Amino acid sequence: MSVLRKLFIKSWSSDIRLDGQTAIVTGANSGIGKETARDLAKRGARVILACRDMVKAEQAASEIIREVGVSSVVPRKLDLADTRSICEFAELIYNTEKSLHLLINNAGVAFSQYATTEDGYEMQFGVNHLGHFFLTFLLMDLLKHSAPSRVITVASLAHFMGKIEFEDLNSEKNYHPVKAYVQSKLANVLFTRELAKRVEDLGVTVCAVDPGMVNTAIIRHMKKSFQFLVKSFAFMIQTPAEGAYTSLYCALTPDLPTGCYYSNCAQVPCSRAASDDATAARLWAASCHLLGIRWR
Repeated sequence: MSVLRKLFIKSWSSDIRLDGQTAIVTGANSGIGKETARDLAKRGARVILACRDMVKAEQAASEIIREVGVSSVVPRKLDLADTRSICEFAELIYNTEKSLHLLINNAGVAFSQYATTEDGYEMQFGVNHLGHFFLTFLLMDLLKHSAPSRVITVASLAHFMGKIEFEDLNSEKNYHPVKAYVQSKLANVLFTRELAKRVEDLGVTVCAVDPGMVNTAIIRHMKKSFQFLVKSFAFMIQTPAEGAYTSLYCALTPDLPTGCYYSNCAQVPCSRAASDDATAARLWAASCHLLGIRWR
């Protein structure tokens, strides 16, 4: 590792085992999610790969099973752009799993052209925030039953540029792919803040993580001008395995403070907007309204 990479990318490891524990990782067929799932499986956890593309999910599961030498890696269908799919996934989990110790909300879309989910939500806000919000809501009883448990949501440093447009959450009036993305990442951190308060005494630890700049499909979706800028800072770009470090740090570190934001395997300050309790509560209420649920 070059001197510059050592300055920006922290090496991390842990010998903690997860035998007898169950984890769900969304978007686990590639990138950070796949590397997170691989590491958890090596530690003895039963790992559910929650993915939209089942062909890729089955390929990823087979690869991890061959490498790790265990059979407890299970691909399951989950399309976060469709609340019906989320309901079907949650129902299957309750029917097949006795416990859930780790829910890692990792999947996401970024910088896409304007599109909507099956339920009519702007795609980035719908998948990155509402999809994971709804999934966590549906699985919360199992998480509480399995306590101590953890919910880890992959956010981004980009949340510092975000603003929650309460009068235009679906970006119908004014859409820009970057603006919609950073709003969804700010929503991830605000969700974590509010959720932590609501499960504070239930044994569920909640955190949001910034994986850093990682060489995944998200970079390939950027415009060429942004790709050039990213490549100019190649010394800061991590491999997917390195990008998984902070998620794993939050999954494995004992006595982790809840409701916090983590980057480079350490607790760090989030943006002022992400620290606003009133905004977090308002977003929670708006999300429940959009999804048609009651989550007190």
